[in-house]
Amino acid sequence: MPPRLRFSSSYISQPVRRQRGLTRQQNEMIHGSRYVSTAPAAVSSSAVVPPPSLEQMKKSPSRIARTPSVQPPSHRRPEERRSQLLRQYTSLIRTAPLMVFFQHNNLQSVEWTAIRRELVQALRKVDEQQASEGRSTTPLAPHVKLQIIQTSIFEVALRIVDHFRPENVKGQCTAAEEDVLMHDLSRTVHSAVRQLKGKHELASILSGPLAVLSLPNVSPEHLKAALSILAPKASGFSAPTRKANPGYHELTVQGGLQKLMLVAARVDGQVFDLEGTKWVGSIESGLDGLRAQLVHALQAIGAGVTSTLEGAGKSLYLTMESRRSVLEEEQKGEDNKE
Repeated sequence: MPPRLRFSSSYISQPVRRQRGLTRQQNEMIHGSRYVSTAPAAVSSSAVVPPPSLEQMKKSPSRIARTPSVQPPSHRRPEERRSQLLRQYTSLIRTAPLMVFFQHNNLQSVEWTAIRRELVQALRKVDEQQASEGRSTTPLAPHVKLQIIQTSIFEVALRIVDHFRPENVKGQCTAAEEDVLMHDLSRTVHSAVRQLKGKHELASILSGPLAVLSLPNVSPEHLKAALSILAPKASGFSAPTRKANPGYHELTVQGGLQKLMLVAARVDGQVFDLEGTKWVGSIESGLDGLRAQLVHALQAIGAGVTSTLEGAGKSLYLTMESRRSVLEEEQKGEDNKE
C-alpha cells in the first residue's frame, strides 16, 4: 500500500471564514448557523417583539389582491382557470356559427397531433379549390380549431350566450352600472341563467369527454372535407384514398379516428343531429349552391302561380266566349222567325 500522507491542520482550508468588519448578525445571515457564537449577544429592549395574541392567531391573513382595482365585481374570480375557460367558450360560441361535437375516448397526444395534421391538409385543399375557381372567399383552414372542452363550463357558456338578454335586467341596475355588471363573469349574468341549468338543447349530449370542431363561417364544403377526415363512416362522405393521401392511413391516425364518434352539430344557433349534419355537408357548391337552389325554387313557385292565374283567366274567357256565341245564335234564330 502507498504510504499515507499526513497533513497539518494549518494546511486544511477553512470552509468559510468570517468576514472582518461585519457584525455578528450579518455574519450569521451570510454564513448560516454554523458559526453561531456561544457568547451571549446584547439585545436591546426595543428589538424584542412580543408574541401574537390568541385573537391575532385566530384571524385569517388578509388575501392578497391579485387583480387591479379597475377589475369590475365578478361572481367568479377572474384569475382562476375556470373563469378563463368560461370567457374562452363564450367567445367561441359567439364567433363560430358552425360547431361539430365529437365524443372521444382516451386519445393520446400523438393521435391528436396526427388527426389535426390531416384535418388542416384537407381544409387547405378546399381553400385552394375555391381560389382556383375564382371565388372571392376567405381561407378558413388557419381558423378552424379542434379542441377538447370542459362540458360543465361549456354548458354554462351556452346558457349565457343563448338565454341571457341584457335588456331583461336593465331595470334592476342603475345607468352607471349597466356597462360594468353585464360581463360574462358578473353576478347579474350568473343569477339570470342559474335557473336554466340543464334546460339547453345541447345539455343532453354535454356529458363525458367531448371535442368541438369550430368553423368561423358556415361552409358546407369545409364541413364535408372535415367529416370525410374525422367521421367518414358516420357521415357517408368518402375518405381520401391511400394513393391520394398515404399519411391518412397511418396507424396513428386510424387508431385515433376509431376513438372519435360524431354526436351533433350546431349551425347558426340550431341543433342538428347526425342526419341534419350530413344534409348540411352535402349541399353542393356551398352556400352559393344553396342560394341558387332557393332562387330556382322561388322562380318555380312564381311560374306555378302565374300559370294558375292565367289558367283561371283563360277558362273564364272561354266560358264567356261560348256564352256569347250561344246568345248570338239565339238572336239570329228569333230574327229569322220574325
